Amino acid sequence: MLFYNPNINKSKYVIATYRIRSKNADLRKATWDLAIGQSVGNPNVRNQWETEELFEQSACVIVHDKDKLKHLTQGEVKIAFPCINTDWTGDGISHLLCQVMGGQMDIDTFDSCRLINLEFPAQIKKYFLGPQYGITGMRKYTGQYNKPFSGAIVKPKTGMSAKVLLNMVKELVDGGVDFIKEDEIMSNPSFCPIETRVPLIANYLNSQSKKVIYAVCINGDHDHILKRAKRVADHGGNAIHINHWAGLGVYNAVRKLNLPLFIHFQKSGDKVFTNPTHNFGINWNVICKLAGMMGVDTIHAGMWGGYLNDDETELRKTITTLHNHNVVPALSCGMHPGLVQANVRQFGNNFIANVGGAIHGHPMGTKGGARAMRQAIDKTHGPEYEQAIAKWGFVK
Repeated sequence: MLFYNPNINKSKYVIATYRIRSKNADLRKATWDLAIGQSVGNPNVRNQWETEELFEQSACVIVHDKDKLKHLTQGEVKIAFPCINTDWTGDGISHLLCQVMGGQMDIDTFDSCRLINLEFPAQIKKYFLGPQYGITGMRKYTGQYNKPFSGAIVKPKTGMSAKVLLNMVKELVDGGVDFIKEDEIMSNPSFCPIETRVPLIANYLNSQSKKVIYAVCINGDHDHILKRAKRVADHGGNAIHINHWAGLGVYNAVRKLNLPLFIHFQKSGDKVFTNPTHNFGINWNVICKLAGMMGVDTIHAGMWGGYLNDDETELRKTITTLHNHNVVPALSCGMHPGLVQANVRQFGNNFIANVGGAIHGHPMGTKGGARAMRQAIDKTHGPEYEQAIAKWGFVK
């Protein structure tokens, strides 16, 4: 078998790109350990069951000339994972990640190993539905064009009754928001269960002339998430919100239900594996590509200029990736009225300006904070906007 081949048939493989730093060996040895160890077995020990036919079918291929890696200790390498090793109707992204980011974490060959890109052949992409709504659907639903969406986050994160939450929602809608997201801490507490709060809020929103998306937090185990998604739809809800700790495969499972729901991907905790300073991990941009394939409509992409202040270049790459998959990026964690137009200049207008503290902490209350954000987006500055700028400042 040809284990090193820069001219593979790309239709048969998912190609993973890594940034690797080898520990006590050259890059060729580190890449071999990854390719063989993550496909057919122990990179250093062969056995009687490993036939030539098996290697041809299931072994990874290193997409480089062998000699070019020999004298390097670090760099970017591409490894091709055979599509045939995965049942794409059922294994999906979860099993793929087990292959591309699995046992190499335990191999002494590596000082560092980061997955920085995944390339899929057309025959595999067809197994993923992509967003049901995305940018185009959200614009059509809300009637908001050529400007960012005004988003609000429920605060406090948890502790409110369904009736108190409904009162907050009414103030946010009166203030002009397009999108409301429950906090990821909410889920299904006994004092504000999904079965109680969703009908209350959905009935109110469905009675209004302005269309507002309300993402219900349904975090939980997979079986409960699927049941909760169906119940939200049954009660007339229009969106759900799932944090990534539920497992990336759950987004694909929910999307396959084809419910009339926007799906929001919440990223809190992602730095455990996406932090660029860590030796081992996955670039956030890769997660965003996978999220788009699996069918999320909106995703907390990051933030520029807030208390979360992502690298501008990297955030722009992330936003471009999401736009290419018709996914709406939400910019959040420190967003306020004085940052809206600065972010428009940096990234265009296809994003949700998602706000918690700067809405609910506004001097004129929640409704005043929502109006300040509406004014910042529409460039129709009133007293609510002026008070917000006085409190949080303005970024040119």
